[in-house]
Amino acid sequence: MIENLSEEHYWALKAKEVEDALLARVPENKIRPRIEPTARLAELLGDPQKAYRVIHVTGTNGKTSTSRFIERLLREHGLRTGRFTSPHLVKLNERISLDGEPVSDERLYNVWTEIAPIVGLVDAELEATGEDALTFFEVLAVLGFAIFADAPVDVLVLEVGMGGEWDSTNVADGDVAVFTPISLDHMDRLGETIEEIAKTKAGIIKPGAIVLSAEQKPEALKVLAERAAAVGEKFLTYGKDFGVTASSLNKLGQTVSVRSVAGEYHDLNLPVHGGYQAHNAALAVAAVEAFLGGGDQRIMDDVVRAAFADFSSPGRLQIVNREPLTILDAAHNEDGARSLVGAMKESFGAPYAVAVVSILAEKNARALLEILDDTFVEFIITQSESARAIPAETLAELAREVFGGDRVHVQANPQWALAEAAKLLPPTLGSAIVVTGSVTLVGQVLKLKQIEAEQDA
Repeated sequence: MIENLSEEHYWALKAKEVEDALLARVPENKIRPRIEPTARLAELLGDPQKAYRVIHVTGTNGKTSTSRFIERLLREHGLRTGRFTSPHLVKLNERISLDGEPVSDERLYNVWTEIAPIVGLVDAELEATGEDALTFFEVLAVLGFAIFADAPVDVLVLEVGMGGEWDSTNVADGDVAVFTPISLDHMDRLGETIEEIAKTKAGIIKPGAIVLSAEQKPEALKVLAERAAAVGEKFLTYGKDFGVTASSLNKLGQTVSVRSVAGEYHDLNLPVHGGYQAHNAALAVAAVEAFLGGGDQRIMDDVVRAAFADFSSPGRLQIVNREPLTILDAAHNEDGARSLVGAMKESFGAPYAVAVVSILAEKNARALLEILDDTFVEFIITQSESARAIPAETLAELAREVFGGDRVHVQANPQWALAEAAKLLPPTLGSAIVVTGSVTLVGQVLKLKQIEAEQDA
């Protein structure tokens, strides 16, 4: 151990070395539509993704929350769980979780040192044939698989990075394939229509898998049904086979009742906001029933009740302050923005609200802003630390076109943007600050809030 360096700090530095090595590769927003290099790397490492059972989750919105619900229910059954999600909010380790906790810096580094020589070998093979080296996400996916095999876990809840068919996670075979709502996003890679995007995502359905779908647009549902009929075992859908039967607000979030494939579950306390989270929860319960008993075995009430009560979804309608009410929501596409708008009315009573907004360049910024228009009184345009963030002044020009100049303020530093938002709130109860527009902005503000909490402790 380096002299005068704590063990925790030492391993943090080592984990940073891993992150730097990954970030030196082609970034995840430049994902290649290929799967063979990931399969080759996994094969040379002994196919670690085959060492445990898998529940595979894809869709456009709600993937991470649904994955977290599923994992929490499985863990309450006493299973050792892995969870692979993306992107992270504060730290890379969040993407690779063991038993609900981010992988330790020490384990991350140690497994990385074991696989790094093989990563280099595959890089060399690719370059010898004129192909690009392994990308950030290709390596990260296999690093995750190796960490889960090393643990070892009983079951992995595996969130797709982008799409499905050629996503690096698709070298794993899911016993259960889960589809959250599919909408238009990443059209440059996934397709121009809902049908094309659904076809790409349907690629995660493997022979014999039980397939579950959230409520979908008809053209997406048709594609999923056809793929499930061709290779799957069962196709279970929201509304027909499972769903939310009752929902009401409470002080911490909501109380919900769920009708699932194998039974009903009543008056469950769910400490998160947004009606869509109740839908995600219903989908998760059905997925776990399918995984554990083929959809024929009911989960014990105490298991569901305990898992729901302990559930969290960082960055999704997350309250980080009560005075003033400050909400973080990583809405970064049109459907996500519509969900935020609905939740502000239904869960928070349509308060006087100021939005702190940053949007990435590849997103439809105008469409996002137009959806937010009627919900927020004023807008603080800022800029997250992402290199892909639209410059604050550029986004502000667009915002002035959408909202008019009087409602738009510019503060490129997110911390200063929060302070300015607080000054704009009226000195009455029932007002709120909402940080939204990109995952990177929400993660940056969440980190600031964590630092503030540590300083106050």
